[in-house]
Amino acid sequence: MEGPVCLVGNGADGELQVNPAALAILRPIAQPVVVVSIVGLYRTGKSYLMNRLAGQQRGFSLGATVQSHTKGIWMWVLPHPRRAGHALVLLDTEGLGDVEKGDTKNDTWIFSLAVLLSSTLVYNSKGTIDQYALDQLHFVSELTDHIKVKAQAGDEGEDTEFVRFFPGFVWAVRDFTLALEIDGQQVTEDQYLEHALALKKGAGRKVMEYNLPRQCICNFFPTRKCFLFVQPAAGQDMGRLDSLPPSALDPRFLEQTRRFCDYVFQHAQAKTLKGGIPLDGHRFSSLVQSYVDTIRSGRVPCLDNAVTALAAIENEGALQDALAHYEAGMVALPLPAGLGELSEAHGACEAGALQLFMQRSFKDEGQAFQKRLVAGLSERYAEILANNEAVSEQTCRALLDELSAAMRQNLSAGVYSQPGGYQAYTRDQNLVVQNYREKPNKGVKAEEALEQFLASKKAEAEAVLRADNLLTEAEKQVAEEKQKAEMLEQQQKAALEKQLQAEQLLKDEERSHQESVRQLEAKLAEELASARQEAERALASKMKEQEALLQKGFAEKARLMEEEISGLRREIGSTSTSEFVSRVISTIGEGLKAVTSVADYLRSRRQQGRAPSKPSKPQTRK
Repeated sequence: MEGPVCLVGNGADGELQVNPAALAILRPIAQPVVVVSIVGLYRTGKSYLMNRLAGQQRGFSLGATVQSHTKGIWMWVLPHPRRAGHALVLLDTEGLGDVEKGDTKNDTWIFSLAVLLSSTLVYNSKGTIDQYALDQLHFVSELTDHIKVKAQAGDEGEDTEFVRFFPGFVWAVRDFTLALEIDGQQVTEDQYLEHALALKKGAGRKVMEYNLPRQCICNFFPTRKCFLFVQPAAGQDMGRLDSLPPSALDPRFLEQTRRFCDYVFQHAQAKTLKGGIPLDGHRFSSLVQSYVDTIRSGRVPCLDNAVTALAAIENEGALQDALAHYEAGMVALPLPAGLGELSEAHGACEAGALQLFMQRSFKDEGQAFQKRLVAGLSERYAEILANNEAVSEQTCRALLDELSAAMRQNLSAGVYSQPGGYQAYTRDQNLVVQNYREKPNKGVKAEEALEQFLASKKAEAEAVLRADNLLTEAEKQVAEEKQKAEMLEQQQKAALEKQLQAEQLLKDEERSHQESVRQLEAKLAEELASARQEAERALASKMKEQEALLQKGFAEKARLMEEEISGLRREIGSTSTSEFVSRVISTIGEGLKAVTSVADYLRSRRQQGRAPSKPSKPQTRK
């Protein structure tokens, strides 16, 4: 993108709406997205920091008046400067508290969307981190009213789970002029932030109001970081930062800006959903649409519902993409194909289709979509097998018809009606069979077609034999026995041909089942590892918070956190990855195997007398 575009704005009805053009930019991005949002009061210089993250002097509108310039949420997508294979999505939000707008509800939803969409949230303010600054951050205290974790009504204590899914928190304080000292001791920026977030002891209303935003920041966000910026320029130059050369800015400001960007690039993680599910551009675009639609409907965005809704969309798309991948690979195979050739192509295309499905799908409850995929692949393979049989049969019949044309002419001309005609007839027929066998690429119906051809010539051969006066009765009887023996031998070859096909079909089905289970095992192990990492991050955050409470003398609050910490420890250590995966596979593995088999589809097609799905004209080999 050459510059930012509006992602979420206000429609004519005053309600939030998504910009389709922005979603069209996101959807093709197959890379994981690292999403950095910035929020804060209007006219505090948020856009400048976002432009620096984009590596540009200009981009997001800075404005030079007391009016808010950014409206809604604006997006800029760029290659991540430090992480190969990742995209950086920058979200610059409308300034909170715009007196011209006078719509606190809109501010609350803008803030909530920034939290829901980002993997790192930057809060931008001016001056110092004091009570006034925290009062302006009242949106944090209201998040529990505007974001739900669990779908079931009546779930209590779900706000304690926010830390598992919320972004990292960075507080950028602009135009900071104070000395970094507390009680006469030099402190770091992070220590300054933690001191400002320290709770007061007591139980009165004022104490509770004082503690609430601080406690929410500590409880909700897994990591916290602080950057203090001096004023970048003096006087009227402050209104044109995007046009000033670096030499006109305070070197201390430039150095802090560099440190800020380095920290964000290094620590901002790829955006994930509940359960550690990574988001690419396509998934992220669906998430934006889902949250805005929910807000417009008057409901509260729910993390569980968002995952479920996104999973339904993505899994259906993954299913269709996988089937299309299989179809594209198999349709390139010229027919008729040999049994081994078709089986090999099916195995390769099926494995590729499953891999494509596994890469895109997630939260496939009960493997419902995977079962549909397995059934769809089985049905399509059955159609291809049936079509291959039909093309093979047509190819063989056409070949036999071509090779036996001279025999038909001789029969019409009475060549075989003369004494010694049977010997000439058998010689010509043997030549037809020999030439037929030497012809390659006849497919899986070669022996059956030949059996049917010889059976169709049986009466004709017997008539020629009876009419040949050169042969004695004994010689005719010997010739009949030989003819029967040859027919029996051909029947056995045709039966063996069918048997080999049935055996190969069983091998194909077992291989398909093993491949489905193998890829499912890998997928489950990956999802479990992501969920465990999510729980481990939450545990680390809770333990850090508990330690801080103990150090500050809040023993009772620290004790109340023990149940959460114990629950997270049980979740992380409850079972090993291999044990969990094995248990799940034992439950659903047979369910995958029980999906209607290729043989079932073939029998169904034959019973219904369905025509091949492909044109009946044989496909020539290149």
